[in-house]
Amino acid sequence: MLANGQSIIQVVERLAPKSLAMEWDKVGLQVGSLQKPVEKVMTALDVTEEVVDEAISLGVNLIIAHHPVIFRPLKHLRTDLPAGKLLAKLLAHDIAVYSTHTNLDVADGGLNDWLAEDLELVQPQILDVTSSDPLKKLVVFVPSTHKEQVFGAMARAGAGHIGNYSHCSFQVNGTGTFLPLVGSTPFLGEQGKMAEASEVRIETVIPASIQNSVVRAMKEAHPYEEVAYDIYPLDLPPVPLGLGRIGHLPVPMTLTELADSLKEKWGLQAVRVVGPLDRPIKKVAVLGGSGGSYLMKAAFRGADVMITGDVGYHEAHDALVEGLSVIDAGHNIEKIMKRKLAEYLKKRLAEEKYETEVVASAIHTDPFHYQ
Repeated sequence: MLANGQSIIQVVERLAPKSLAMEWDKVGLQVGSLQKPVEKVMTALDVTEEVVDEAISLGVNLIIAHHPVIFRPLKHLRTDLPAGKLLAKLLAHDIAVYSTHTNLDVADGGLNDWLAEDLELVQPQILDVTSSDPLKKLVVFVPSTHKEQVFGAMARAGAGHIGNYSHCSFQVNGTGTFLPLVGSTPFLGEQGKMAEASEVRIETVIPASIQNSVVRAMKEAHPYEEVAYDIYPLDLPPVPLGLGRIGHLPVPMTLTELADSLKEKWGLQAVRVVGPLDRPIKKVAVLGGSGGSYLMKAAFRGADVMITGDVGYHEAHDALVEGLSVIDAGHNIEKIMKRKLAEYLKKRLAEEKYETEVVASAIHTDPFHYQ
């Protein structure tokens, strides 16, 4: 069975809810419709004409991009100009475009965690905490025969994560009672007769940002026509969220060695380096995209080096004064999201028995060349 576009986006938003995006950002569906079955979905960093041509050649129905294809307000839609021509081509081939941008940057397990993971940082922490996600407790009553089915769906939607543990819950057996009334179609019992059922009370913790996704997954997996569940606020520290990550390298290396390893790891032609090349590097800050405004935060947190993109001349001088080395590896290091988001989608869609194919764009969209 093919997943429709909305089902695919629900999976994306379990990882990166739109509520995590910065106020100025443009995330969500930008072109086309999600109300259609999707044979093939493609992840892309940018939506350029080359990427759209690639999508057409591969039979892609939905592009999930990091950078919004529409960011500034449109004053016109002229198909004799490049921007309008691109949008017209997408519409003509019925290709929808969905953007997951700063919400993916901020998300726990999102882009900045992927970069930290690639660097093998030890116990990385958030570089700049920008918000927090309150915790809630979700309680649902499930017939004993369906407890694994229902809780499994909830866990796949993100419920039950505590620290480095997943699938956390408390479950207790009991007896549920109900009287099916006229118009009901009971899974158990008969209309007009009092019924009892062996049920399990499942308690689990959820971040508020994914409440709707978890409840939706729970209801879809639950056999009852009317699902009995409760949601309680918890007086616990909320989950911190923010941009960038900071942690220690597993093995210290010089600034030159680190720069060389990044070029090889991320397929870079060159990087710009600020600071003494023989400086030993232990503590690393990393932030995908434009991170120049976060250099002082990295210095304050004790980083030896900041890895990011789009660092300005004066920002580099400020970093030198603070004793912070910088590796400007370019904005395009965010291309890691193509592979990682595709892997995430493949796994989640397979768990839900969908046959939709997931591919990562092979087009290199970095506009810079080095001579």
